[in-house]
Amino acid sequence: MTSEDVVGKTSVTIANIAEEAKIASEGVKAPSRQTLLGICKSLAAGGIAGGVSRTAVAPLERLKILLQVQNPNAVKYNGTIQGLKYIWRTEGLRGMFKGNGANCARIIPNSAVKFFSYDEASKGILWLYRQQPGNEDAELTPLLRLGAGACAGIIAMSATYPMDLARGRITVQTDKSSTQYRGMTHALTTVLREEGPRALYKGWLPSVIGVIPYVGLNFAVYESLKDYLVKSRPFGLVEDKELGVTTKLACGAVAGTVGQTVAYPLDVIRRRMQMVGWKHAASVVTAEGKSKSTLEYTGMIDAFRKTVRYEGVGALYKGLVPNSVKVVPSIAIAFVTYEVVKDVLKVEMRISD
Repeated sequence: MTSEDVVGKTSVTIANIAEEAKIASEGVKAPSRQTLLGICKSLAAGGIAGGVSRTAVAPLERLKILLQVQNPNAVKYNGTIQGLKYIWRTEGLRGMFKGNGANCARIIPNSAVKFFSYDEASKGILWLYRQQPGNEDAELTPLLRLGAGACAGIIAMSATYPMDLARGRITVQTDKSSTQYRGMTHALTTVLREEGPRALYKGWLPSVIGVIPYVGLNFAVYESLKDYLVKSRPFGLVEDKELGVTTKLACGAVAGTVGQTVAYPLDVIRRRMQMVGWKHAASVVTAEGKSKSTLEYTGMIDAFRKTVRYEGVGALYKGLVPNSVKVVPSIAIAFVTYEVVKDVLKVEMRISD
């Protein structure tokens, strides 16, 4: 990783390139500096989109994580319907949304940075691509969109990864857990004190690898579908070069399904690695002391090897069903909310002007 100074300078360069590319495409003289209000608009829209979408599917998100990390020697959650019923019966309504506060605290800045970074990276990449001979009038291709989406995802994920680790541990806690994390701050300070600073990034490598197909394909498929529909206008879905909310929802659903299916095994390994070294871990992880061998991983490859050896290849897809059920509305709502909020903020900016 580069230093903060290099990252900062790179971000400014990309931002300036993106703004100049946008203004040049509109035939307007480029200003000397980037509009701060426009940056805030993108950040706000991304943050709201992330918070709304995750809250809407919080019960399914918690069940997915419980299925991913539960010890096979003491199975409590066995399927989507049974799992949701068990959570309701044993923990009530609060149990359905346990960890959602920590998830929103993480996902709002994560989504804000991710969406904003993608906007800027895609514009910057297109500007650079057009500098090549013969590409003066080129448009973003799916491959370029994939690169922009992957860059945005890695930046956002790395910036908020310790919060994700804390959120994962809070999510799998039950009322029977011997020691409780009282919140995001308490979880982070406890992990830092008991396990050291490196523990805050357990599972980071499979997360980075998973970002490329997951976030990259989400953005690439979504943007490509939008462009295709606008240009071809099949079945009368497009009027005046604008997609309706329902059509945007469908595009987001397709994009989310493709991304999560490809990257899911890496997500399972990430969650399991996050549980390693957790003192007084939740009973769903330790199987109430019956076995802890599957908790000892020396790295990503070792986690893959032991998971397949002890539980079979199917273990890499534990929780896929509730994840598939929730990913469609989650990703779709995130994309649609983002664009709707951006449109609202754009109108308000024009009124204020």
